Amino acid sequence: MANKTISFIGTGNMSYAIIGGMIKNGFAPQSIIATNRNAEKLAKAHADFGVRTEQDNLKAVEEADVVVLSVKPQMMAELCQTFVDAGLDLSNKLFVSVAAGITVKRLREMLAEDVKLVRCMPNTPSLLGRGVSGLFAADISDEEKTYIEQVFSSTGIAIWLKQESQINDVIAVTGSSPAYFFLFMEAIEEKAIALGFSPEQARALVQQTALGAAEMALSQQDISIAQLRANVTSKGGTTHAAVEHLKANQLPQTVADAMDACIARAEEMEQQI
Repeated sequence: MANKTISFIGTGNMSYAIIGGMIKNGFAPQSIIATNRNAEKLAKAHADFGVRTEQDNLKAVEEADVVVLSVKPQMMAELCQTFVDAGLDLSNKLFVSVAAGITVKRLREMLAEDVKLVRCMPNTPSLLGRGVSGLFAADISDEEKTYIEQVFSSTGIAIWLKQESQINDVIAVTGSSPAYFFLFMEAIEEKAIALGFSPEQARALVQQTALGAAEMALSQQDISIAQLRANVTSKGGTTHAAVEHLKANQLPQTVADAMDACIARAEEMEQQI
């Protein structure tokens, strides 16, 4: 599918990041169409990447082989209805939805029963090329899977899921988890300020420590996360005292419970849309 045309319907921050990653990874600018109601945003996309731009969603879909639906979940039904009302032939197109809470079954109700679909759940670090995208495909070819993986791995890594329900698990593990890390960083930052560090110092200390810890984990793939923690936790030392306090206050279980709450909310959203 290297010569196929891909249209991004709703070129917001996430689509913009994906397009940028695609260009860096050798995709031809003329094979990419970006749509947005805002002419200034389209002009920027064209100036930055040389891609084709279009304010008419119907025309962008008509010209595409692959259509990325990158709109808010509550807008999806209305958007899809415009395709149906226009009588577009959707049978030979591959649709990719990056909207949370909308199942393959629901998307087919919106579009067509025989439409080819991929659900994708990227996370916000994709904006920096450090993201993770969980992918689930419904009845697509190996060639199409390879193409989609190339598109979404351009902003980090992409993994294929065996079951659609795992999309909600991915939301808990990677989609929402940057906020978990930010909350932990925030707590350390606030305590650092309370200890007398300036806000600027506190932020710098927290940021560099988080970055360093992540780099240690990335650079030592043969060592488990648990072992990395143990390596910096001398029994009876200061780190040991802090870690034992966190464990005594059920931090691991609290995190697990929070992830379960995230999954439950994602499942609720599927019933509401």
